[in-house]
Amino acid sequence: MFEGSIEVCGREITRTLLGTSPFIGASQFGHRSRLYQLDLYNQPENILKIIRRSYNMGVKGIQLIPYPPVVKALEWAQDEGCVIDIVGTVRPDHEEEDIKLLSELGASSMLLHAVITDRHDWNFMERNLKLIEDKKAVAGLVTHLPFRTTRKLLESPVLDLFQIYMFPVNPLGYLMDCDTYGADKRAEIREMIIKLNKTVIAKKIMAAGILKPDEAFNYLKTLDYVDMVALGIASEEEAQETFNLLSFK
Repeated sequence: MFEGSIEVCGREITRTLLGTSPFIGASQFGHRSRLYQLDLYNQPENILKIIRRSYNMGVKGIQLIPYPPVVKALEWAQDEGCVIDIVGTVRPDHEEEDIKLLSELGASSMLLHAVITDRHDWNFMERNLKLIEDKKAVAGLVTHLPFRTTRKLLESPVLDLFQIYMFPVNPLGYLMDCDTYGADKRAEIREMIIKLNKTVIAKKIMAAGILKPDEAFNYLKTLDYVDMVALGIASEEEAQETFNLLSFK
């Protein structure tokens, strides 16, 4: 499942990406966020161990949020000989800086962070999507609000300016902008995504650790609109458990 790569705008991009949200102690992990900050963000050598283990298990791509410790660990892995495809996230208030850095790192794709996308400032988004295009990378968007933002994107002036769309999806509807996630909501998001007609990266498929990997993957197999997946991993043991379930190595 999600083995190999997919062609987007003439670029081959790895379909399974190592997510980096645990590495920065992202808030969706609740009480674990502080632990991740102490164990990973403050100790990039531990991030390196996860990157190395994931790479050796066949994960050749990373969804890079370019905070300094994560970049440092990635560069250490590259120095060891790991050839890793980078799909980078451009952070709010760091747009030009991050686009320049990700270009220097050789990112095949750059996605505007969900905080940027979910403001629906089309002029601002257009400027930055064009900056990404100028760097010869595939441009994309991330959203935290797949229902609200996708609906607006379908009528937006930036619709033709991005090729990749990343959003949270899991069978619980957790961290998605809906009160319930029954059959009607599942059909609604599918219809909008099909109409959007972009290459889709699923994230938060394990609902920030609530679901086991096998539960998440079994659900993912039912979604005909997902092309790629980003999997946040917080330890070597998690990498072993998660990626053992994938058959791409």
